[in-house]
Amino acid sequence: MRKRNIIGALLCSVCLIAANGVPAMADAVKVVTLGADLTEDQKNTMMRYFQVDANQVQILTITNQDERDHLSAYVPLEQIGTRTVSCAYVKPTSSGGIKVRTANLNWVTCNMIATTLSTSGVSNCEVVAACPFEVSGTGALTGILMAYETASGEQLDETKKEIATEELVVTGNLAQDVGQDDATYIVNEAKKQVVQNNIQNADEIYNVVVNIAEQNNMQVDSAQLDKIVSLLEQIAQQNYNYDDMKETLENVEENVSGEAEIGNDGAEETENTEEEAPAEDPDSIVSGLDESILGSDVIASSTEDPTLEEETRQEAETAEGTTEIPEASADGTQEGTENIEGTTEIPEASADGTQEGTENIEGTTEIPEASADGTQEGAEEIVETPAEGTEEETVDITLLDEEAKALYDQAAVFCAGEYEGDTASLQTAMGTDAVAAVVLDTETGSQLTDKVLNIYAELLLEGTDSYVPADTDVYLTTELNMLSPKLKTLFGLSEDGTEADEILANVSAEDRQTLYEDTMKFFEKLYGETTETLDTQADASGEGMAAAEEVPVQ
Repeated sequence: MRKRNIIGALLCSVCLIAANGVPAMADAVKVVTLGADLTEDQKNTMMRYFQVDANQVQILTITNQDERDHLSAYVPLEQIGTRTVSCAYVKPTSSGGIKVRTANLNWVTCNMIATTLSTSGVSNCEVVAACPFEVSGTGALTGILMAYETASGEQLDETKKEIATEELVVTGNLAQDVGQDDATYIVNEAKKQVVQNNIQNADEIYNVVVNIAEQNNMQVDSAQLDKIVSLLEQIAQQNYNYDDMKETLENVEENVSGEAEIGNDGAEETENTEEEAPAEDPDSIVSGLDESILGSDVIASSTEDPTLEEETRQEAETAEGTTEIPEASADGTQEGTENIEGTTEIPEASADGTQEGTENIEGTTEIPEASADGTQEGAEEIVETPAEGTEEETVDITLLDEEAKALYDQAAVFCAGEYEGDTASLQTAMGTDAVAAVVLDTETGSQLTDKVLNIYAELLLEGTDSYVPADTDVYLTTELNMLSPKLKTLFGLSEDGTEADEILANVSAEDRQTLYEDTMKFFEKLYGETTETLDTQADASGEGMAAAEEVPVQ
């Protein structure tokens, strides 16, 4: 649904490479992995989603260093990032193949996870990979690897893990051009034929891949074809037992080809369903989840329900669509606006084309004029229009990758606490003793939150490559050196004497200084630096969040 950098996707998938088919009894060890950079509330949310507590499972905390240890041989460190937020729940089983369910992972699908795990050597297990907000999935997949080895008590074959890593990279690159299902189908089906028929010759493997692509009207360029063939040559040398992989590979094939949805004709499937359907496992982790915990707009996928991803995607799009501004009716009013801030109707357009009384509609101050065809120009962007007096465009945060989105979300929690008076959020971000020293009115607080988050999101999207270090830099972290002057300008503290943003017109210079210092304390904490390096332009006020420095960096 939302486009992400393919590397983020590959990283997610890469980490999957989790496991080995080790028979497990019904009371087998279950392992939950939690991203180290989640807040405690977010970790608790995931435990409630999994419907387990610490007495029922073994819990592993997955750090960014864990990701680097597992991925750095295959993926550049700068692409791995510095934060881990995804989670996993893993249970080895004695039969049934590999069953996977995902939630809030936007690049790696359940089928990609399942087929790659089979290459790692896994025969049977259940996996849930998820996050409290939408991410690519790196941390979850690294967690799957660590969780399976912990639960099974056996280390996976290193060569097979490396091949499985490459498989995810190849599949992910191909998915960028042909789509996730088609990419998964080509690699999975080719792997199936190579292993089943013990095909070793490179020319024969090449023909297998070409035939699969041609028979399914899939376009694969020569470079991609060479990578797939090279991957399959390595797989062919590992002497896999096809019987160990059969159930998973055939299930993935049915899922991504559409056969699992269509069945034999619909009628026959309905006729035989009652007697063929296996009894549901009451101990299954892929079905025993609390779906309500993560919200109504979560996109999920499941190897056991091929229609789930499309269904949840449609539900999420429908939910998002409820905030859109309807088309203008003939008399210039808006129809069907009951859900916009509790109003039942948008007033008619005034003579200058603006809407009167629209200040409370998602923070906008003006509705665009109706165009000739009766639609509103820019309506699809209306909920992200900056408040009056701003000139910058609102950054589309859906373009942030997993690491950046995790950082942005933590900043959003802080802003809600510091500027909008949400003490619980402030203490989540800065520690249990934190108290906002400046009280802003509701409108100013909300607008300041939008301003700061927009500045930060823009920095996250653009990156730090363009920054030129200066002798006056006071931070080790480039992001902090870039943020500080932007925030000083916003708060009217820059050396060139630029006035504070007009939304702060009624905020005293002393309060603006305190807000700036408190904001930088948060970002210092976020990036692991101390307030001792802060370059202030005025004497410290002694106010603000004194307890912040005592809180460990996440």
